Amino acid sequence: MNSEPPEEIRLKDHGRTLEIQYGPEEIYALAAEYLRVESPSAEVKGHGPGQEVTVAGKKNVRIVRLSPVGHYALRIVFDDRHDTGLYTWDYLRELGRDEKTRWAAYLEKLAAEKLTR
Repeated sequence: MNSEPPEEIRLKDHGRTLEIQYGPEEIYALAAEYLRVESPSAEVKGHGPGQEVTVAGKKNVRIVRLSPVGHYALRIVFDDRHDTGLYTWDYLRELGRDEKTRWAAYLEKLAAEKLTR
């Protein structure tokens, strides 16, 4: 992967959306809910394959703070106090590129587990 930082990062809609621009043709508007349920933290991803957790009940979550971590990542603090997991520039780009597929898979998991957003 590329590891180049985005050109611009903006919090929009009172913390409901994170807009990330990697170039003039590569702009992603990622919902706080999507970022929260796809958190790279061990709490969500687990410590190894098969340990992932389906995060429910985050429909109204908001981002309250963004903190850069070195030159490679962003720490996102959500209003539900979740603040672990570092969103690397590559991971954020991946989330943007794969949003439709990942979001559909998340909704399917919720339905299968009888959970709600």
